[in-house]
Amino acid sequence: MTARVGILAIQGDVEAHARALARLGAEAVPVLREADLAGLAAVILPGGESTTIAKGIERQKLWEPLREFAASGRPLFGTCAGAILLAKQVERSPVPTLGLLDVVAVRNAYGTQVDSFATEVDGGAAPGLAGLRCVFIRAPQLRPTSGDVEVLARVDGRPVLVREGNLYAATFHPELTDDPRVHALVLKSALT
Repeated sequence: MTARVGILAIQGDVEAHARALARLGAEAVPVLREADLAGLAAVILPGGESTTIAKGIERQKLWEPLREFAASGRPLFGTCAGAILLAKQVERSPVPTLGLLDVVAVRNAYGTQVDSFATEVDGGAAPGLAGLRCVFIRAPQLRPTSGDVEVLARVDGRPVLVREGNLYAATFHPELTDDPRVHALVLKSALT
């Protein structure tokens, strides 16, 4: 049976996430309303502009359905702006969030659009993630506030991929490379 993975389709590179999921044999399902969450194995909150996405979540009345989805134990994975929307706290122009992940997200911590860059994770990444290439675009930084947050990868000593239970957050855009390992990690947790 093919895993069905939702992608919040308010803003962001939904198609790139869908291609990453397709490479893994999963079916991508756009999520724009509560009914779209039914039967999904996981949900991805893509990058984009966190204020715009938060307003869209409010407009579509998805705050509580997304919290309930996470409470069900199924994976919720935020990339870049999606990571901000998972955070319990936000610095630099705070936005409404789901308040689920024990981190402080610092918006645009790596600079503006022109400061975008790509690099590999530091040594010591979680098993299977060595050499992972990360694409940063106006990316946030995450500061874990609880020992329950597991840092899976760092760049320049800073956490860039974290997990807390069924919540995953990447400050970079794994969908913008051909490397499926981050999506595979989330998909694997959805299927176990």
